[in-house]
Amino acid sequence: MATAPGDDQRMLVADLLELVLPVRCAGCDAPGAGLCPRCTALFAHPALPVAPHPRPSGFPSCHAVVAYDGAVRAALIAYKEGGRRQLGRLLGGTLAASVTAGLSSAAGVPAGGSVAFPVLLVPVPSRAQAVRQRGADTTKALARAAARSLRRAGLDAVAVPALRLCRATSDSAGLTAGARMVNVSGAMTADLRHLPDDREDAIVVVDDLLTTGATLTEAARALAAVGRPVTAAAVVAATLRRGVGLAACAR
Repeated sequence: MATAPGDDQRMLVADLLELVLPVRCAGCDAPGAGLCPRCTALFAHPALPVAPHPRPSGFPSCHAVVAYDGAVRAALIAYKEGGRRQLGRLLGGTLAASVTAGLSSAAGVPAGGSVAFPVLLVPVPSRAQAVRQRGADTTKALARAAARSLRRAGLDAVAVPALRLCRATSDSAGLTAGARMVNVSGAMTADLRHLPDDREDAIVVVDDLLTTGATLTEAARALAAVGRPVTAAAVVAATLRRGVGLAACAR
């Protein structure tokens, strides 16, 4: 699926502004770069399996690269809420690393090996209010950036917006694990019109962050309900209690 023209235009404008305006690092607030080399390096670690505790029934196998803390947390918030869309390239590449690790694990491919089957990246759907406030569907844009990164690596990958919200949900910030599950349970539906009729495709649900696992669990349920079970899930970062073994990301 081609990148929407609006996404490319927003990234170009952000890059041009970064050239002419004073910029501070989105991770540590140091002057001189959109993301300084030290903070950029935090996103270069190998992806590892992560899971919430307690693990919801139906939670798919999931990989993440970094722990959601310090500079990583600041950079993700800047991307989603602060309009720092130029970070999408780096975050998309990080998400792609999680996708690759998840596919390799699911297919039994040794680390460093490659998969030969088509890959569909399905972003979790964003609430309409969040999209309006941010001026973009940042999760969908992140999935597209990850698909581009995977294609550059030789994989047949495409982002497909096959999930949508079928009822209203609340902002999950501040909710307990149980409340998050109730909030999203039964809230998603899958649209087969966006899914190629090819059962050899690997379906990977993607999001920026793993917290309690409620959203990824509901996404997997919705896809399985239409006969398209997910192969894996992938995120950029996981909260510390979900990301044991991930690289520490203190500022």
